[in-house]
Amino acid sequence: MGDVTDFTWEQWFGVLLLAGVGVLILDLLRRLAVGDLGASTLTTFLWRGLVDGLIVGLAAVGLSMTYSILRFANFSHGDLVTTGAFSGWTAVWVIGGLGAADLGSRLLLNADRSTSARALDVHVYAEPLAIVAGLVIAALVTILVALAIDRLVYRRMRDSGGIPLLIASVGVALVLRYLIVFLYGERTRGVVRSSPSVDHPLLFWTDGLVVHELIMVGSAVVLMVGLHVLLQYTKLGTAMRAMADNRDLALITGIPTERVILATWIIGAGLTGVAGYLIVLEQETLNFNTGWFLLLLIFAAVILGGIGSIYGAITGGLIIGLADNVMLVWISGDLTRVAAFTLMILILIFRPQGLFGGVETA
Repeated sequence: MGDVTDFTWEQWFGVLLLAGVGVLILDLLRRLAVGDLGASTLTTFLWRGLVDGLIVGLAAVGLSMTYSILRFANFSHGDLVTTGAFSGWTAVWVIGGLGAADLGSRLLLNADRSTSARALDVHVYAEPLAIVAGLVIAALVTILVALAIDRLVYRRMRDSGGIPLLIASVGVALVLRYLIVFLYGERTRGVVRSSPSVDHPLLFWTDGLVVHELIMVGSAVVLMVGLHVLLQYTKLGTAMRAMADNRDLALITGIPTERVILATWIIGAGLTGVAGYLIVLEQETLNFNTGWFLLLLIFAAVILGGIGSIYGAITGGLIIGLADNVMLVWISGDLTRVAAFTLMILILIFRPQGLFGGVETA
């Protein structure tokens, strides 16, 4: 980084932030030593940070893939998250609520206030098949919506450049969001009951591990490993990495670019829909702004890890999730995201290309 006298004011600001992080780490150790912070409380924060980080990372992968292949920042990505959430949990209510409520109320997720998640007993122990079916439906519906949007909007603008596509994606986001409002209404509703906790001697590091959280972590890890295998060990993965590196060269060498774009939408939208579904499994509530409110964190994860890097997006999501939850030691929940973005700024000051240097689709 050169001599200290060569530091820019941005780097001095970064040094100040880094010193602040160091002070927080020392204070955290002090709190643990004197008993102001229990080890079980800290492990709970770390566990929830891991859960949140994996979900954000899963959603960020889809956004990173879109940028790598299509070269534009897709601002409708947050509303694809919401699409997955609503479609998946609608499927859960339709399947799991058979005989417990009328079809219309289940299709609209209690928009008429005539039933509830408690009345339908919607949680993983009571309705395991419905929960799994909802996960699959969330991915499928989000894929279909993304492909339709690409066919109607983005495909026609493929050669227009990143800025026109970005602006178009903002319009698509608004259309998606208010179609959901038209169908389901604006009201926040609870769509899943809290699942029972798991207490086991092998799980001594956390008190009352929630089954839903285990499902979220397991699903996210399996999907990420599957994506790694696809990108590194299949012809499609090789074609995607080649196209991300140089689209024109990929076209010249005979790679079917439109097929790669189709695969990108299918994989990215599928992961995004699953992320939206899992977010609701954790939060237990659903709103038409669910994905929109998460979009900034998703972009932050992509930028922090390195724009275009799949593994960077996952790592960025984990860092943001952990920072967001560990900061509960010092500040209230409403302000923890400020700390997460401060950490992102700190990393980008010293490494503007992100942690993974923007390695395309790898």
